Amino acid sequence: MRPHVVAQLAVSLDGATSGFDVDLARFYALATLWQEDVTLIDADTIVAQENEVRAAPRRGARADGPLLAVADDRARVHTWDSLRELGYWSDVLALYADQTPARPPDATTRELVTGYEEVDLLEILTVLGRRGVQTVRVDSPALTRTCLDQGLVDELALLIHPVLAGGVSWYDTPRLHLHHAGTEVFRDGVIWIRYCVAI
Repeated sequence: MRPHVVAQLAVSLDGATSGFDVDLARFYALATLWQEDVTLIDADTIVAQENEVRAAPRRGARADGPLLAVADDRARVHTWDSLRELGYWSDVLALYADQTPARPPDATTRELVTGYEEVDLLEILTVLGRRGVQTVRVDSPALTRTCLDQGLVDELALLIHPVLAGGVSWYDTPRLHLHHAGTEVFRDGVIWIRYCVAI
């Protein structure tokens, strides 16, 4: 049995996930409501922030924090130790595929290898479920889209900002049926809306 999967995104009114100022404090404050066991992110998200990660203070692993699992089938992430020490997560887990390039022989990061050229998200969730993981929060637009396409998301939460950012919408694949689960409107016009994903 796989864990409950929540996908959380900050978006503009026209569906963009970049090109505007995200209310990060509110986004992550709301994220704590799920008390996830695992935060699932793709390598693109991490690589885009590598300089910031390296420069950030190292507060040490947070014993009661979630595990950070990064889908990195091309072995592009090189800041594993820094990520582990940021103070948000208890540990890090590299998600690789069979054809992922070889890692350094002295690498100490835990690995989970699934799939051939790309990581197998269903297998990853199944393995995590067997290890006692109950809730996974997806924190990446591309990974959210892939998980939705594969029917792996149970709950979708959008923090909608009152701005038209232009660009490409984060979701452009087949239609999904959603059931409204709750809405909160903040004074500055930001809307938090949650949906259950119909099977």
